[in-house]
Amino acid sequence: MLSKIYSAAIHGLTAYVVSVQVDESNGLPRSQTLGNVSASVKEAIERVSIVLKNLGLELPPKKITINLQPADLRKSGSSFDLPIFMGTLLALYPKSHFLYENYGFLGELGLDGEIQHVPGVLPMVLALEEAGLKGVFVPKDNEPEARNSEKLEVIACSHITEILELCKISYGKKGEEAKRRQPSLGGEKESEESFQDNKKSVFFQDSGKSIAGYGNGNEEEQNLDFQDVLGQSYGVRAALIAAAGHHALLFSGPAGTGKTMIAKRIPGILPKMSKQEKLDLTKIYSIASCLPSKDGLIEKRPFRAPHSAVSQNTLLGGMSSGRLIPGELALAGKGVLFLDELPLFKKESIEALRGPMEEKRVTLHRLQQFFSYPVDCLFVAAMNPCPCGYFPDRNRCHCTPGQIRAYQRGISKPILERMDLCVSLPAISLQEALTKEKGISTKCLREQVEKARKMQESRFSSEETLRWNGDMHVNEVNKYCLLGSEEREYMESIFQLKNLSMRTYHKILKLARTIADLEEEEDITINHLAEAVSYRGLEEELFAL
Repeated sequence: MLSKIYSAAIHGLTAYVVSVQVDESNGLPRSQTLGNVSASVKEAIERVSIVLKNLGLELPPKKITINLQPADLRKSGSSFDLPIFMGTLLALYPKSHFLYENYGFLGELGLDGEIQHVPGVLPMVLALEEAGLKGVFVPKDNEPEARNSEKLEVIACSHITEILELCKISYGKKGEEAKRRQPSLGGEKESEESFQDNKKSVFFQDSGKSIAGYGNGNEEEQNLDFQDVLGQSYGVRAALIAAAGHHALLFSGPAGTGKTMIAKRIPGILPKMSKQEKLDLTKIYSIASCLPSKDGLIEKRPFRAPHSAVSQNTLLGGMSSGRLIPGELALAGKGVLFLDELPLFKKESIEALRGPMEEKRVTLHRLQQFFSYPVDCLFVAAMNPCPCGYFPDRNRCHCTPGQIRAYQRGISKPILERMDLCVSLPAISLQEALTKEKGISTKCLREQVEKARKMQESRFSSEETLRWNGDMHVNEVNKYCLLGSEEREYMESIFQLKNLSMRTYHKILKLARTIADLEEEEDITINHLAEAVSYRGLEEELFAL
């Protein structure tokens, strides 16, 4: 007897529907799984056979063939346990009318029949919804994220006997005993959930393990307000421009000048996320197994701050058990990716950011597979001017010119050119630190950012992929950053005086466009251009020695 069950699988950062076909026939007792599957999927039939035995339903000596379509895409993970179980059960014990024929099944099975948490449920549920199915069975732990589907009926179960009862499939006394034992697992399950949530607060991924804090905090609830930033109005202004136009930002300055302090507050001045943005971000965290079990939807923009020891795969994305693990670029989507102590990162890791920063897209080739996903995080980086962090204060800095040069040249010229704003922050005086005057608040800065972004949304309404000034390419710069005769002469003199590259020239024009938007002006003036030019002086400082 042939049975067919719907499920879904993850490919990169997207999901697709999988048809699980199980055929039972006479022949030598054996089972085989087809369809370009990994070892974890092949093991599913062994778990299924033991679960059937523990339910009092013996697996007869038949030839069992399991096929997962489409067969050209690689399938991995334990989420196919439940659909293979249902397919095998219906093939061995056919029913004239299966009530849940147009439902999807997702979940890992324990040997006692417990349905366990699996990663990537949200994108798989949304793929089943798009395919027109009526509902989906998911593990109880995945219920919060599955509830984001507006059309599918979500049925969350913690044990296989609950599904059998809904499907009106009888099972033996062993299954009833296994069901009665379930409440005793409550304490262990609760402690396991607590352990998983604690583990997800520190994310380990990729073959070169990355350590990065989970960035779903509310900046206002954590009292991260720009009012606390004293004596760095220049840096706060640069952060405002970067947030308003989605520009990459680099801070340089002595230790303790507030570089990290400013960077941590940038997510708070970004506009609130839309429902679609929340879904897109939650799907990525679901695939990466970074979504806390009690959170069905990420509400706040993330702030990701990976350690300088991370590998290239950790930043861009790596493979684990045959599936793509999202990197820091993806996990920082809709929010901020902060690279502190940028020169201390591995050279190949920094240089790997060239393409994503320029094209706003990551393209990966992993294990004969091709993946591509957009990059929509705000790049923010920070560095010290020398290894000790006190240059140019020679009373405190004892680094040699060679040491300073080697440290600063850890960042190549092409990477610097891809930073829209390169800001040098001065040291804070004691008088500035002790002042009782508060700076501008996060709320006021967010209002300015929202006004500027509304102007950009109106300007780029006819563009398919363009959203912010920082994303403009050459054609868009020529179209939307028009200069008058005086402004053109000014930029010609700046171009020759500073020996600018064309990339830096276009960066200045995009910055000037954002500065004009913040002042709610349609035309770019010399004042806007002059301020934009002032944010490019760090390049000359870094390559002066």
